[in-house]
Amino acid sequence: MYADGPRLLADIGGTHARFVLETHDGQYAAVCNLLCGDFDSLLLAVRHYLASAAAVEAGAARMRHAAIAIAYPVDGDGVKMMNGHWQFSVEAMRCALGLDTLLVINDFTALAMALPHLRPDQRLQLGGGTARPDSVIGLIGSGTGLGVSGLVPSDDGWTALASEGGHASFAPCDQREMDVLAFAWRELPHVSAERLLSGRGLELIYRALSERAGRPRPEPLSAAEVTTRALADSCALCVEAVECFCAIFGSVTGNLAMTLGTLGGIYIGGGIVPRLGSLFAQSRFRQRFEAKGRLSAYLERVPTYVITAEYPTFLGLSAVLAQRLKPREDGAAMLGTIRSARQRMSRSECKVADWVLKEPRAVLGLPIAAIALEAGVSQPTVMRFCHTIGTQGLADFKLKLASGLSAGGAISLAHCHVESADSDAELARKVLGNNASAALTLRDMFDAGTLGDGIGLLCNARRVELLCAGSAGVVAQDMQEKLLNLGIVSNFFAEPKAQQISGGLLTPADVALVISRSGEPAELLRSVKVARQRGAKVLALTASGSPLARLADVLLPLNHPEGRLDFVPMIVRLLQLMLLDILAVGVARRRPLAALAPAVARKLGSHLE
Repeated sequence: MYADGPRLLADIGGTHARFVLETHDGQYAAVCNLLCGDFDSLLLAVRHYLASAAAVEAGAARMRHAAIAIAYPVDGDGVKMMNGHWQFSVEAMRCALGLDTLLVINDFTALAMALPHLRPDQRLQLGGGTARPDSVIGLIGSGTGLGVSGLVPSDDGWTALASEGGHASFAPCDQREMDVLAFAWRELPHVSAERLLSGRGLELIYRALSERAGRPRPEPLSAAEVTTRALADSCALCVEAVECFCAIFGSVTGNLAMTLGTLGGIYIGGGIVPRLGSLFAQSRFRQRFEAKGRLSAYLERVPTYVITAEYPTFLGLSAVLAQRLKPREDGAAMLGTIRSARQRMSRSECKVADWVLKEPRAVLGLPIAAIALEAGVSQPTVMRFCHTIGTQGLADFKLKLASGLSAGGAISLAHCHVESADSDAELARKVLGNNASAALTLRDMFDAGTLGDGIGLLCNARRVELLCAGSAGVVAQDMQEKLLNLGIVSNFFAEPKAQQISGGLLTPADVALVISRSGEPAELLRSVKVARQRGAKVLALTASGSPLARLADVLLPLNHPEGRLDFVPMIVRLLQLMLLDILAVGVARRRPLAALAPAVARKLGSHLE
């Protein structure tokens, strides 16, 4: 068993949700397969699984880390399945499950990361070709949808490609496929490869070939029924549909091999191809894979494998999660680098090195002037020291030194609750560590696209109305001053009734900037609804999934577990200030200098020169 408890791994497709608890490297317990349609949300499905007898027995109560692979192009906090009805916020899910770590990645990215870990008996080669070591590997798989990915070798392992190649346009290769495409166009405005190489795609091919054979009203069959009859050779039309499917699969896979240059081979996953077994192996797949004219000889050298492992995605998820939980370059390694580099340093740089080696944690909280003073050198010498040890500057050096220091180090990567029995020194360490942890969490979960939308709203606003409740008032006052300096008309009223009245004066050209930790105060929500009724856009900084979040046109999620004791500082307030600073700087960069307050314009202009 892992020291911090089992790790939850989940493979979420359009139809099935598979769960397992990894108790140690490659050791699984409580494997479970649920139907997505039986649950209104992923959170309910996860809770159902964790409450099962098998999961409880495997130690689910001790679980602190989880990784989810899902059939969706994951890019930011919000996830909405393309071939399913579930949608959720990653951070809200993490908080709801009480996890320290929750990774959500594309399902085929996870499957791609599993490929280097497959044993020879967990794959079946079709056709010839020999994989070239340290070369790009391709991945394609058909199920509810069509997944496409690849692995690119790098100095420290493999990099998985987050691809949506399954949605590339389908190109027919013979008259039969042209007829299938013409049939599909009557139902679909865009016919992608996924529209044919999926469960629904097999059904579409069956219907198209039925009409082509003079049977415009064929017996309605599901993909599973078409496959079953083809395997039993009990329906000639089903056999042809599967053969057509396999041929198209070969052409699309060949395209992938040429696009990525997959000399390391192509792997085939998903739920459909492995089930076809010998029918797929004897099909025209490999022939069509190689049928690329002048490039046929190139593709003959590329091997193709069908993945036969029972739970391959779990292998990839485990590898990705383990990499995330692995400590970053630790402080000891950085200190070792300093010792090794000391022999090529100047005498002044050695003074900096000796002081850092003596006081490695003290350097993290000091500016360059103080470091230079402590070491008895000039500030340029400190910068030369940083470059000599291979870092880009002082900030980069501090980050690499701090990120891997032990629990006694300067940055705690997990939130620590303040206890009544804590000493003053422990209190200070926890508070500062929690603030740093919160900032790092905000950095890692940030959605740059949503941030750009928020900056755009503020830049184009005729007027910005600041709405908040309780202690967020000081944050709103600070932001109002920033907006005024940026040349943006803004209002803030601390009294809820005044906020509601002022919100009622907004127009569609205005923006309501709403700040709330919980997103639940009733009076604040009434003011926001009034602003929306007036046509104003709502930019909200609040918890994902809150009532306020659901009213926002643009949501910048702030989620952080607060301590339960009254004297625990409001970390979320610091996050709000940080995020509003980012917004303000973003607005300043976009707005012309003439629109800014003179002092701000002079300062920004000097930075841009």
